[in-house]
Amino acid sequence: MTVDTAQTANAERFAAALERADLVAAELRATAAERDRANRTPREEVELLRRNDLLQVQEPVEYGGDGLNYAQAAQLTRRIARGDTSIAHLIGYHYAQTRIAPLFGTPEQADVLSRRNGELKIFWGGVQNPRGGSDLVLTRDGDTFRLNGRSSFASGAGLGDHLSVTAAYEGELVFISLPAERPGFRALGDWDNIGQRLTDSGGVEFTDTPVERSEILGPDPLTGRTLTAYQTLVTPHWQLAFVNFYIGTAEGALDEALDWTRLHAAPWETSGVERATDDPYILQTVGEVRSEIRAAALLADRAGDALQAALDTGPSLTEDQRAEAAVAVYEAKYLTTKVALAAASRLFEIQGARATTSAYGFDRHWRNLRTHTLHDPVAYKAREVGDWTLNRRPPEFSLYR
Repeated sequence: MTVDTAQTANAERFAAALERADLVAAELRATAAERDRANRTPREEVELLRRNDLLQVQEPVEYGGDGLNYAQAAQLTRRIARGDTSIAHLIGYHYAQTRIAPLFGTPEQADVLSRRNGELKIFWGGVQNPRGGSDLVLTRDGDTFRLNGRSSFASGAGLGDHLSVTAAYEGELVFISLPAERPGFRALGDWDNIGQRLTDSGGVEFTDTPVERSEILGPDPLTGRTLTAYQTLVTPHWQLAFVNFYIGTAEGALDEALDWTRLHAAPWETSGVERATDDPYILQTVGEVRSEIRAAALLADRAGDALQAALDTGPSLTEDQRAEAAVAVYEAKYLTTKVALAAASRLFEIQGARATTSAYGFDRHWRNLRTHTLHDPVAYKAREVGDWTLNRRPPEFSLYR
């Protein structure tokens, strides 16, 4: 197959995946407010993603996937967010979790997991809250290992077929790939926040959970190795997922607001017009919000391209190249946070007071965004962008940067 032929085939598979994501988003949107109020574990929603072949899109075609890259997968996350931010959160994290093995694992480990993902359409949950990761400790137990501890935040872990876990081993960070049915693992089911209610993001506990050496990603020795710039792209992976479900939520919220306004809104009494769609201040607000969302979406696209270029460079990636990619993602993180939060609030100015009726559930967009955008303070992302721009100091690696 020539390069041009391969690129054409990839573009066709990507277009088909986008179409499937749009159909799923439309189905989710129709029941989003009702499901948000019910606050049930989103098992049916994960099965919807599985039935529509959206879980394995990054795996090679020969393994049952679509051969999409991470930037393309992030676009799917954005499409799903137009229908339901919580489910976009789940699939965005899933896409990021499945890329951890290629970054940290041996080629053999990465290949085994990729083949399983493609063939079995595995859904991945994550136990990787950086602020709770130190509470999970891996210890040696003869020829195997044991995992113990509790984490307060673990998206999709109660639903996952497989878990991606970070833990401390002899004082250093390790990444573990673990089947979810492993004895000693328990999801606490205590997630009850104002937003992102359908993300299964509560606490988890591990009690003497057995771990095989093959399930700890990477070659021996497990400690004493310095992470490469390429491996530290793991954090921009997660941050790009956030960028895309923030801006996708804003896009979906705007579409809902426009539909409602066309059908139900009334012009203000002194506007001098008969239809809300001709009210000059509604038109101005729509124009402002649409322009801001469009600009943030373009910056999100640029961030995806920058991260993908860094990933394509591979292990030879330099620290400066890593910084450029990370900063591109963090620029988008800053802007999509600000724009999406503002849009989710201002849309009520377009719709009017009747749109605040709880039956419509339009408030869920702001609640979802407000909840997740507190994941890590966006002010620090702006600071990291500024420090790189002014002083050429790159963001120091952590699971937040």
